[in-house]
Amino acid sequence: MQRKTTMLAALVATALLVAPASAGADRHKAIWGPLEVNGVSQFPIYKRLGVGIYQMSMSWADVAPTQPANPRNPSDPAYAWPPDIDRAIVAARRRGIQVSLLLSRTPGWANGGRSSIWAPNDPADFADFAAAASRRFPGVRYWMIWGEPSKADRFQPLARADGRRLSARQRRGPRRYARILDSSYAALKKVDRRDLVIGGNTWTAGEVVPLNFIRAMRLPNGRRPRMDLYGHNPFGARLPDLREGPLSYGTADFSDLDTLARWLDRYGYRDARRRPLKLFLSELTLPTDHENHEFNFWLTRETQARWLGAALRIARRFKRIYTLGYLGLYDEAPRADGLEINRGLLTWSGAKKPAYYTFMRG
Repeated sequence: MQRKTTMLAALVATALLVAPASAGADRHKAIWGPLEVNGVSQFPIYKRLGVGIYQMSMSWADVAPTQPANPRNPSDPAYAWPPDIDRAIVAARRRGIQVSLLLSRTPGWANGGRSSIWAPNDPADFADFAAAASRRFPGVRYWMIWGEPSKADRFQPLARADGRRLSARQRRGPRRYARILDSSYAALKKVDRRDLVIGGNTWTAGEVVPLNFIRAMRLPNGRRPRMDLYGHNPFGARLPDLREGPLSYGTADFSDLDTLARWLDRYGYRDARRRPLKLFLSELTLPTDHENHEFNFWLTRETQARWLGAALRIARRFKRIYTLGYLGLYDEAPRADGLEINRGLLTWSGAKKPAYYTFMRG
């Protein structure tokens, strides 16, 4: 986490003393953001925003750089668990907020020495890690299995598949992911039946568009992988509006979430009770002010607030949406080239944007 000035910490702390109270934690709203800024907890801000789910990630490659002898035992000496997660669980519990943990990245011992974006050779190894993590962090309820595995720079093996018919090679990545997801689901449920497993975790486009990824995820027995919620990051450069259609074959931004839900239904995805899967929207982000180094669009701060308000209204009214997560609380630190991403509800210096109040009310 990047550090801000001590003056910022004091300003944030002072602002919290005078900020109006929110209606309380709300499962429909999630967020990515720092645990602390210069030693000052950010959870009072999350509470005032009405956040119900605080999102974090954890790398298997970092936690288990050497192979554990007893991989489902969190006390195995090979594991180096990050202390920030314990602190987040405690801070969240005090404010009625749940914690979501995204698990990804493979250590070299589990994938033949490849980079960490490569899947493990044996999906059971990832499942063992997930089980150990659940035992180590019983305060975590939501478990995301890999982030955006439909992107080649996040998950391998993955081959571009934007046509309507996929070759055996193009199906390989989604099917490899399906085995990791299903194995992790079984392992997590064995530890705690209350754990909610979030799978898919696609984004708007990708080397494999969401429709193709949904179609291609199958286990060796032909069944769909098990999950409780379908994860999706609906980034987009247009006002969220479900009356709009997909911009191109198989893609799904926020305006296409009803279409995404229909794809899941059409291809046989259900939860353990045979109900249609709800959507866990982990990341929506709306950059402001100027061009940036990641996105090909930016908005005024007023437009950011308007689009975020539209997304929140859809999340309330469309019953297939379980939660809407925003990325993130603060703008990026200023860069020498001026291309920092000003995506936050707060500026880098801690000032509230109009979108802050929109999110709080939403």
